[in-house]
Amino acid sequence: MEIPLKKIREDVWEVPQSYKEYMRRPARIYAAEDLLDKMKRDLTLQQTINVSSLPGIERYSMVMPDGHQGYGFPIGGVAATDFEEGVISPGGVGYDINCGVRLIRTNLSEKDVRPRLSQIVDGLFESIPSGLGLSGKLKLSFSQLDEVLKGGSEWCVENGYGWKEDAERTEDGGRLKAANPDKIDEKSRQRGAPQLGTLGSGNHFLEVQVVDEIFDARLAKGFGITEQGQVTVLVHTGGRGFSHGVCTYYLRTFEREMSKDPVLSRILNLERELACAYLQSGTGMDYFEAMCACANYAFANRQLATHWVRKVFEDALKRNAEEMEIQLVYDIAHNIAKAEEHVVEGKRKKLCVHRKGATRAFPAGDERLPPIYRSIGQPVLIPGSMGTRSFLAVGTTVAKDETFGSCAHGSGRELSRTAAMRRYRGSDVKAALEKRNIMVKARERSTRDVRMKRGVPFDRYGELAEEVSAAYKDPEVVVRSCEVAGIAKKVAAFRPIAVIKG
Repeated sequence: MEIPLKKIREDVWEVPQSYKEYMRRPARIYAAEDLLDKMKRDLTLQQTINVSSLPGIERYSMVMPDGHQGYGFPIGGVAATDFEEGVISPGGVGYDINCGVRLIRTNLSEKDVRPRLSQIVDGLFESIPSGLGLSGKLKLSFSQLDEVLKGGSEWCVENGYGWKEDAERTEDGGRLKAANPDKIDEKSRQRGAPQLGTLGSGNHFLEVQVVDEIFDARLAKGFGITEQGQVTVLVHTGGRGFSHGVCTYYLRTFEREMSKDPVLSRILNLERELACAYLQSGTGMDYFEAMCACANYAFANRQLATHWVRKVFEDALKRNAEEMEIQLVYDIAHNIAKAEEHVVEGKRKKLCVHRKGATRAFPAGDERLPPIYRSIGQPVLIPGSMGTRSFLAVGTTVAKDETFGSCAHGSGRELSRTAAMRRYRGSDVKAALEKRNIMVKARERSTRDVRMKRGVPFDRYGELAEEVSAAYKDPEVVVRSCEVAGIAKKVAAFRPIAVIKG
């Protein structure tokens, strides 16, 4: 049976609640028609519909323009549940808890950086290790790890790894107060201690970029983006293997608990990957507090990356970071469940807003924004795929009213990693980027790499083949769809001049 889609307005579609008896709310899809066609090729729409079965869900189950099939929720999925009576689902957060992006601006121009770009890239690659299982420069005891899990970005600043304004320009100040390290299992704790201050593998990256286009000069200036050619840095990473372990631990716990509840067991039968627990239950709150601790870990991870960015630029350019104005514009999470208040059907309610591969997009005037941006609106960071442009946008009233202040978080995959590796060679991808004057640094794989067992030929730069831009949707189309749907407004675009991958 074909899924019925009603067009609400340009780039906004809806599946009625009447489509399936288990649906508690309609399903909303924010996507241009060509993006919608891509969603129909996998389970994106069905997963969005399934999410609408969660107890306590409010308004709609939603997917953003970059949406594609994920675990339980689609990536790009958004759902808000009643904080007192609804559920929380690890599949609505993702394995990489608080995977997110931060944009750093400078007062440097491309001509200032180009002569030292190779030294900068080498320094960043060494200072912020990238790749599976690697350890960072900062060695933490378990007691120090607990301090990080409670303090997030604040811990970094207090210990000399950042400026006070960094925490102020991070979502929620870079610290979720509900974090409870006691809810972290021992195996995850052991994985987490060595990995703080690392980039990780997969689609994580660090890019040195320059401003390519400014769409709204007033808003851009408010964010410190002043002219074309201005050098910026974009960091994309999260909670590493630490968060993955915590998610795995609680998914198994939830599945065992769900079988004891008649309502939740029906969801388990519908889609096992939608494992969930009532938020106010012991299991649900344990996960929420553990997730908040993981989020603080990820905020601290990106803060440490910022610290090393400043140090590397100082060493390469022989100037101090203050003089170069290496300032954080904003840091935003895109794999998280947040306790937030929103107006639903005319009443202000406390909700648990799941954003999986989706980012906050609050408009000007929202009291949750830092004072520096309250009159402008929240910076919304939408990175492109490797070699394409990334975008700075701003939140809107439409997003606040419809999507609980949520927007797309990136391009969205179109090819699986294995399919990309079968179709492309990493060395060819590297050469193509360098031909465009984009410097590339990636960790080389050994011939013993596990991917050889999948029937994929050995590729020394396999990470680049996995993340080739052709494996992703066009970010220009995704961002345009966000703007057409009204959930974000473009401010500026950035092009990469150097890319660091795991």
